[in-house]
Amino acid sequence: MKKILLSAAVAAMLALMAVGCGVRHVTKENTESGESVSASAAKYAIITKQKDNAYNEKIISGFQSVMESTGNTCVVGEPSKGTAAEQIKMVNDFISEKVSCIAIAPEDADALSDCLKSAMKSGIDVCSFDTPALSDSRELFINQAGTNQIALTLMDAVLDISGGKGSWAILSASSTASNQNEWISSMKQTMKDAKYKDLQLVEIAYGDDAYQKSYNQTKSLLQSYPDLKVICAPTTVGMKAAANAITDTGSKVKLTGLGLPSEMADFIGSGKCCPYMYLWNPLNLGRVTAYVSVALDEGSITGDVGEEFKAGDMGAFKVTKASDGGTEVIVGYPFKFSADNIDDWKEIY
Repeated sequence: MKKILLSAAVAAMLALMAVGCGVRHVTKENTESGESVSASAAKYAIITKQKDNAYNEKIISGFQSVMESTGNTCVVGEPSKGTAAEQIKMVNDFISEKVSCIAIAPEDADALSDCLKSAMKSGIDVCSFDTPALSDSRELFINQAGTNQIALTLMDAVLDISGGKGSWAILSASSTASNQNEWISSMKQTMKDAKYKDLQLVEIAYGDDAYQKSYNQTKSLLQSYPDLKVICAPTTVGMKAAANAITDTGSKVKLTGLGLPSEMADFIGSGKCCPYMYLWNPLNLGRVTAYVSVALDEGSITGDVGEEFKAGDMGAFKVTKASDGGTEVIVGYPFKFSADNIDDWKEIY
């Protein structure tokens, strides 16, 4: 889309405003190379759900690496409290800054809808990653893994770890996180298969992707359900918090879900709380998001079903229909981390 250059004074004012809302500008001047980006380089924005989250930091790192390698510059928005209100302010700031594309993981897709639509109306491309924005307020969703594949993978893990029967619970992020809600909904649908008939889902708890709340919610589950066999946490923050809560209380409840190898290595293995878990590579999620942002801005794709684009050495990706009526690109499938391979991955992310 058309680039509009800001005056130096306006750009400086926006930069000062950004400091107060968790936004940082990243260019090649920030790297060890000492190279600077030309004034005509495109500027791309990425907004995560929350600051100080290891998973989000890896996504940002992947995004930045592509922008730097392609001679572009990026602006990073990291909400300090992880609220939709903070994200809305960042989107509006980036609209004023006339960035080329905004990539966002919405904390609340409904709440973000109007400002994302405003961005598109102003000529800025919009894509979402990790969590889908509403289908009419994005051009494309970069999906880390297919919803049904995630649901089936997690349900089979619960089935296996529980021994095929008994009570289990889910520790989710926030009740408004659409990716979590879609995975959980698909898990419930998967449970209708006869092979899961002896499993009882007793509660879905929400830790709001905050460590302490997730820790407290886990302790509450352990106290409320003395016969609980498994907790499934489809959130990296929830996995770490639950693992510590289970270990601290000496509970025999087992844990599985989606976790970071670097945070969960000490909890995986024989005699420990987590037999195995899953995730995908957040660096790759950030990289594909960056390539999508550039492709949308340059017009090589528009987000229509059937379009293809290249993502560097990651190869070609194809745009497909998403379950919400919009379109998406699927980065990959859940990868299993167990005692057999956790040491190989814990130093990577």
